[in-house]
Amino acid sequence: MILLGLDPGLGTTGWGLIAADGNRLRHIGNGQIRTDSELPLPTRLMALDMALTDLILEHRPDGAAVEEVFVNVNPQSTLKLGQARGVILLAAARSGMEVGEYAARLVKKSVVGVGNASKDQVHAMVARLLPGAKIAGTDAADALAVAITHAHHLASARRMPTR
Repeated sequence: MILLGLDPGLGTTGWGLIAADGNRLRHIGNGQIRTDSELPLPTRLMALDMALTDLILEHRPDGAAVEEVFVNVNPQSTLKLGQARGVILLAAARSGMEVGEYAARLVKKSVVGVGNASKDQVHAMVARLLPGAKIAGTDAADALAVAITHAHHLASARRMPTR
């Protein structure tokens, strides 16, 4: 199963692709989608949608997971992040994928073992869980962590008896 993890942002959205076979994980790719802060908001959101759609069409993931929005001190920043996250959820859902959503604390706890882990700790653990992966920055590391969290939750859900 190929899973796409996404760390939303208007300026930079991190993405990470992994292959999951139960608890065995393999790195496929990662990177960052950047938008030009000089452009109007609608143009930036369209650019994010187009880049994400191209990524989905190229790799055809089976599922996606997105980090949930946290509230910033600046309400304008929170609103812009929410708008970018909406575009990301739409692009993933439009492709027919089921989309998981995970709080940042849950992602950190799932990958590092503690919910208040630093970005450096997340990056280090992702590198350890996906040996040989060249990670394209903290946003991409966070996106890979979201994908890993989703893979673990899906594997656990499959092991649970259905009623």
